[in-house]
Amino acid sequence: MTTDALPRPRSFVGEGGIRLAADVWGEASSPPLVLLHGGGQTRHTWDRTGPRLAALGWRVIAPDLRGHGASGWSADGEYDLGQFADDIRALVVELGARPVLVGASLGGLSSLLAAGEAPAAAIRALVLVGVAHRPDPRGVRRIIEFMRHWPDGFAGVGEAAAAVSAYLPHRPPPDDPKGIRKNLRRHGDRWVWHWDPRLLDSFEGRMDPPGMAERLLDAARHTEVPILLVRGGISDVVREDIAEEFCDRVSNARRVDVADAGHMVAGDRNEIFIDAIVPFLEGIGQAAG
Repeated sequence: MTTDALPRPRSFVGEGGIRLAADVWGEASSPPLVLLHGGGQTRHTWDRTGPRLAALGWRVIAPDLRGHGASGWSADGEYDLGQFADDIRALVVELGARPVLVGASLGGLSSLLAAGEAPAAAIRALVLVGVAHRPDPRGVRRIIEFMRHWPDGFAGVGEAAAAVSAYLPHRPPPDDPKGIRKNLRRHGDRWVWHWDPRLLDSFEGRMDPPGMAERLLDAARHTEVPILLVRGGISDVVREDIAEEFCDRVSNARRVDVADAGHMVAGDRNEIFIDAIVPFLEGIGQAAG
């Protein structure tokens, strides 16, 4: 498979019958690997990562989480972390094989609960990207402020691209600003982010609620599979001491840092991110063999 291969569309059924749209790369006979994006993103976060990993021998599945992209929205507007975890459990069952889960931010927290709390999803390994058991609240506030900043959307795609570049000054600007269109949808004569705006009501106040850090640590200790924590070297969400604490308290976890990457590691330094996780994935493949 070439690294520029186009994905194949697929859909899954999540908790409560919600439809989850997904892109798939790779051969049906290859071991599955599921890429789960962060809050306020879409499956297109992984457009460069998916074909690269497929070329290395994985069947890569990148779904839109509920309330994001082309997937269904929660009818009641609720987006509890447990719902996302249940969606992942349903997806794993539908796959019919034990996948590696690679979850960024919200996708990582949801994967951790899906794999470490009953009924535990049957997985081979877990990669947590830009997330641990607790965040730095300053970084979380910055994310929420960005997501809330344009309630009426943008006049055009270029305006949205400029907003992202201002939010992420450490990231080289995209060669084609129109690429961000995949993360937008039309709303009248405006462009708005392609997620349910009610998500923010669920996210605020629930990013680090009392008891959640211990709950996530307990889930990590009960996974009984290898865990790799991938931290952006300049992340304002997962400080170095937070990553160290996670790995100290979870015996099956180890860590790698991606230099010059912030919270959105794969988007900031995609090639370096892939190089950082490949040795871990190769070890999983060898162990399975």
